[in-house]
Order: sequence, then structure tokens, then C-alpha cells
Amino acid sequence: MRSMTGFAAEAFEAGGRRWRFEARSVNGRGLELRFRLAEGTEGLEPEFRAAAAKRVSRGSVSVALRPDEAGETGAPALNLAALDAAIAAAKIVEARAAAAGLDLQPASLGEILGLRSVLEAGSSAPDEEAAPAFRAAFDRLLSAMDAARAEEGARLAATLSGQIDRIAALTDAAEAAFAEQEAGAPARLAERVARLQEAGAEPAPERLAQELALLAVKADVREELDRLRGHVEAARALLSAKGPVGRKLDFLTQEFNREANTLCSKAGSAALTAIGLDLKVVIDQLREQAQNVE
Repeated sequence: MRSMTGFAAEAFEAGGRRWRFEARSVNGRGLELRFRLAEGTEGLEPEFRAAAAKRVSRGSVSVALRPDEAGETGAPALNLAALDAAIAAAKIVEARAAAAGLDLQPASLGEILGLRSVLEAGSSAPDEEAAPAFRAAFDRLLSAMDAARAEEGARLAATLSGQIDRIAALTDAAEAAFAEQEAGAPARLAERVARLQEAGAEPAPERLAQELALLAVKADVREELDRLRGHVEAARALLSAKGPVGRKLDFLTQEFNREANTLCSKAGSAALTAIGLDLKVVIDQLREQAQNVE
């Protein structure tokens, strides 16, 4: 079992620089992949996306790639051609201004270097020969994230197992409460009859038999208990199954809840009602945890 929650990072060298991949995965109804790649590596996104889709079936996954030098984008580069053009243009302007009788201040070094294209920021884009290093690093990143999701999944499975065991125990308790309720049904009916007789009514014996049969049918929760036990076995099988089981487990929690609701509506005793409510609480906790399963 794997969780949809995980984090992984991979630092590596490519194209003479250090880089860092980071991947974060959280819950999602399906598979959602988002990439933020450094300049010059955007062309690798289709490959990265296809590789991730083979390794991850559910979850919202964000992948970022950046240079690993605290945001450094490369050393500035002097564009000599642009510098020569700027100097030539400055001379022409000075000559024309002098001919017009204007006295211009000489341009400073900072002003010349500040002209467009004279001083260019160095590029962090890698060359094409570095692509295999990026692919290998991304594969390691996916393996690390897969391991993190599996580790979280193991902890999640232990929690789910405990909740399923609790549902099984409450189902046994509900059966005992139902047996006690069923055993006391004739006495409760006799008490009602006695109150009717005290009020002057005299119910017919066949009517009493019908009432007793009707009460027994309305309060019978054996089918619900049998289905709850079946769902417990199915849930335990899912916990030990290989591959993504999150959707199946989520559907199973809905079935659990349906049986618990019916049990509460049929309950004919305070004890059985209390057990049904406890079942609903545990099932809701199970549902919340199941939302994290891949």
C-alpha cells in the first residue's frame, strides 16, 4: 500500500553545474502532474511527464528543477559588439552636439554598461549533452518519492488495520446486543398488552402474534451484521493487496456507512443504538484515512 503523500529531492551535476530536483505529492482524485523547470530544460517535460505517469497512479504531484546555487543564474557576460556600437553612437552624438553648440557631459562607465545588451546575464541553460544526466536524476527522484510514499503507506496501513479491527469488534458487540434485544422482545410485548388491558382493551391473540412477528422483522439486523463482517474481510484483503487500492477502499467505506445507518435505524434498544453510533464514528475515521491511499 502506498500513500499519496510524499516528498523527495535529488541534487546532481549536469552541464558543468549543480542542479536540484524537488517533488511533492499530496492527495488527489486522480493523477495531476505539474512541472516548473529551469530555463533550457523545458523540452524534457514530455519525457518527465510520461515517466512519472508510469510510476504514479494517483495524487497531485509537483516537480521543480532549478540550479542548486541559491538562485544564481550565471556570471554576467560583456557583449563586445554591443559595447563597440554604444561607444560609436556616443561619439556621433558628442560630435553632433558640439556642432550644434551644445556641451554634453561625458558618459560614465556605469551608464555605458547599463545600456541594453552591453552587459548580459549569463545563462543557466544546459547544453543538449547534459540531457541524459537530467533523465537519470529524474528517475532517481521518482524512486525516492516512491519510497517515501511506500513508507507513509506502511504507517497508513497500520492505522487502517486498527480501525478495521475496531469495526469488527463493534460488529460482534452489536450481535450480542441484538441477541439480548431479541430475547427481551416477548417481555416488552407482554408489558404493552398489560397496559392495554389495564385501559380496558382486550387484544385478540392473533393480533398479538402479528405484532410480535412485525416487531421481530423490523428489528432484525442480522443481514446488516453479516454484510458488515463481509466488508471487514474485504477491507483486510485490500490492505494486503498489491497496487493502488485507494478507490476500492473509499467505495468500501461508503458500504460500511450504509450498513451502520441501517443498523441505527433498526435498533430497538439503547445499547444497540450506542454501538451503531460508535460504528459510524470509526467508519468516518476510516474514510478520512482512506482518502490518503493511492
